[in-house]
Amino acid sequence: MAHIGQSGYSPYPVAVYEGILTPPPGKALIFNEIVDEDIAMREAAKAMLTRQNPTIFPGPQVLYAWNEEAKEKAKLVRKMAEVLGAKIIPMYDYRPKYPKINPSVEINPNHPNLTIWHNKIKACIFVGVHCHYANVALKIIRAETDCFTIAMCSMAGHEDAMITLRDQHAEDMERFIKIAEEVKRELKQY
Repeated sequence: MAHIGQSGYSPYPVAVYEGILTPPPGKALIFNEIVDEDIAMREAAKAMLTRQNPTIFPGPQVLYAWNEEAKEKAKLVRKMAEVLGAKIIPMYDYRPKYPKINPSVEINPNHPNLTIWHNKIKACIFVGVHCHYANVALKIIRAETDCFTIAMCSMAGHEDAMITLRDQHAEDMERFIKIAEEVKRELKQY
């Protein structure tokens, strides 16, 4: 079905046009299927542990110590990166920088595909990125790259991510790290 307006320019339609909505509270989304959070966390960990150049993109809600939870989440992002063997590339500044962005050291939500292409990233996690910027970036990544996207959102989640976990706070990130450690042990057995 052809879409009128800006969405018609995208080679890959945005998720909401395909009838995909964010999951209800207490659930997660894998592609277009609503599942239990633990199932989505296991699949997210598996994607990050088995795909090339896994990367975590933390945003301002994690990077800046504006409250105690942000400070705790920042520590957990580092722990998550260690467990997953992932790089951390911050998305700390939302101002457009194209064409001067340095994709080796930051991701620009207006041109996230440049950072993903430059670093050959095949799996990533967004955490602490304001929803309106995460939505834009995830749509561009979905349309322009083959990167497996995971959104760990403290609010309702993001339908354009391949896996979205909603209402994620420090205790949820700790649970994800434990699940990722389990998945890592299981993968080493094979």
